[in-house]
Amino acid sequence: MKILMVCLGNICRSPIAEGVMQKLAFDNGFNWEVDSAGTGSYHIGSHPDHRSIKVAKQFGIDISQQKARAIKKEDFEIFNHIYVMDRQNYDDVISLAANADQMNKVKLLIPERIVSDPYYDDALFLPVFEMITTQCEKLFAQLKNEN
Repeated sequence: MKILMVCLGNICRSPIAEGVMQKLAFDNGFNWEVDSAGTGSYHIGSHPDHRSIKVAKQFGIDISQQKARAIKKEDFEIFNHIYVMDRQNYDDVISLAANADQMNKVKLLIPERIVSDPYYDDALFLPVFEMITTQCEKLFAQLKNEN
């Protein structure tokens, strides 16, 4: 199983989602490839935001060694599933898809709502982490049967 998590800059939400999903897979004995990317190129090569690192660490997840990158067209060939954090991310990722099969790989992480970007509000990092974790647990339960 290969999963890509996507947000705007790849320093707040998607690194958390990558870390959470990777830990779920590892803890359950699955050798999944989980990665993350951004739709923008603002932070390429940077580590996750220190607030994302901090909140993940509080729950035993180390995302400090991740490096931000931008999504690329080749990702559609590599990954089985691409989960995005909000509708703008969805539109940006869909615009890179070459065909309907690639478009079908792209889904909102939480179908009924967006994952707010916590970058400008320190108080959002914990609720965003909790929201991502809850959804990743649901997704893991579904996806482990595909493996």
